[in-house]
Amino acid sequence: MPFRSPRPDVEIPDLTLYDLLFTSLSPEDLEKVAVVDGASGAETTYGALRDQVDAIAGALAARGVGVGDVVALHSPNSPAFVAVFHGILRAGATATTVNALATGHEVAVQLEDSGAGTLLTVSPLLSAAAEGAAAAGIPSDRLIVLDGAEGHDSLADLLASGAPAPEVSVDPSTHLAVLPFSSGTTGRPKGVMLTHRNLVANVAQSADLVGVGPDDRVLAVLPFFHIYGMTVLLDLALLQRATLVTMPRFDLPEFLRIVQDQRCTFVFIAPPIAVALAKHPLVDEFDLSAVTAVFSGAAPLDGEVGGAVARRLGCSVRQGYGMTEMSPVSQLIPAGRDDLPLSSVGITVPNMECMLQDPATREEIPVPSTGVSEPGELCCKGPNVMIGYLNNEQATSLTIDEDGWLHTGDIATVSAEGVVSLIDRLKELIKYKGYQVAPAELEATLLAHPQIADAAVVGGRDEAGEEIPKAFVVLQEGAELTEQDVMDFVAGRVAPYKKVRQVVMIDAIPKSSSGKILRRNLRGA
Repeated sequence: MPFRSPRPDVEIPDLTLYDLLFTSLSPEDLEKVAVVDGASGAETTYGALRDQVDAIAGALAARGVGVGDVVALHSPNSPAFVAVFHGILRAGATATTVNALATGHEVAVQLEDSGAGTLLTVSPLLSAAAEGAAAAGIPSDRLIVLDGAEGHDSLADLLASGAPAPEVSVDPSTHLAVLPFSSGTTGRPKGVMLTHRNLVANVAQSADLVGVGPDDRVLAVLPFFHIYGMTVLLDLALLQRATLVTMPRFDLPEFLRIVQDQRCTFVFIAPPIAVALAKHPLVDEFDLSAVTAVFSGAAPLDGEVGGAVARRLGCSVRQGYGMTEMSPVSQLIPAGRDDLPLSSVGITVPNMECMLQDPATREEIPVPSTGVSEPGELCCKGPNVMIGYLNNEQATSLTIDEDGWLHTGDIATVSAEGVVSLIDRLKELIKYKGYQVAPAELEATLLAHPQIADAAVVGGRDEAGEEIPKAFVVLQEGAELTEQDVMDFVAGRVAPYKKVRQVVMIDAIPKSSSGKILRRNLRGA
């Protein structure tokens, strides 16, 4: 039998994302600070933000943008991103958010695949944006530079246009709100079709469990263009009338300064930031006493690293799991449940059902009456699951089967109490002499060494051409470990078949903007 959340289902409003977030603002809400620019301290109230969203929607509509159009947003986190993103949706268009680190070629690919006819960017990213727009056939008058650039309209121009927000009527269950593109670890990135109902559902499913409230000041360093930042930080915080404090990119000293000076209470991170918070000496130079909760997502957080962060900051540390195709959250450790293992991803969110499937036989793995199940591929159903990949029926059918189960590609276990633990990606498991070895387990073991700052494990090859666990290791400053020291450390802590058999010392582990290890960049190195 499939398993569900131990929590009861929640009501999912039949609304667009804009209506959910902005039509219910009370007079008191209008005066509350919605967004703070972390660098400058500039504040935007909820009332001003709603006015900006409506003005941007009007300006876009006056330029012919409406239902059926796709608008690309290519920007790091900022108060402007918050207004423009929701302005695009308010105009009835679909937003495709572009990675701020994308090259001109990558921008062009996403513009072409999404069918975007307008691109909004910022001046530091203009070179890549202009190259991508030109290659995709977007004219210069449809390339808007939010902070201003010669020959292009700006955000100030949009806000000053005076055009009223249009009357828009769409079906939230079918109208595409966003088209984020999957990470593309294999092949060309795919456009994930998420409706307004998908996003509204996931905010409603997650809100009570995440625990952000109106008195929280939420640090927003994880990118809004990524689905984790878009749903769990941006829209959930706005729904709860919290205050968002934006950072355009992660820089540890600036991160610590903003948390200290802005008295941030709730900090969303990815595992690389957790490693820094657990181990970097600079952390002790800042007052982080306002922080009550740290929540990690986008990639697996090792339980020992999370525990070290909790002890050092004196706060709750939790994590969750999801994927772009689920808008993204399917499991998380709820607020107030610090008794759950930090190494787990917690319980299934309401309104979802899940099951584990044997990857080889496709037989369902039963939930045990006591203890923990056998591992299997996690499969999910729910109102937050995408309607499919854009213009790619084959990829859609490979991901969502004929019974409606979305196959995550992740191997997990579930306990009798419904607690889910991730083991590793199905495609990333290393086969050593017939045994399956999970890279994430070995990475957690490596990170337990006090002289190792970061680590990644991939499948390498020995002299006979057999696959073996191969570790890439970043040492703490001043550390003098040898490759053999590293292998000996791991060997003393894992079963013989899991031992690391090759070690490469490198300066940094390649990671995506959301914190996922880019293993493909390490294979063959």
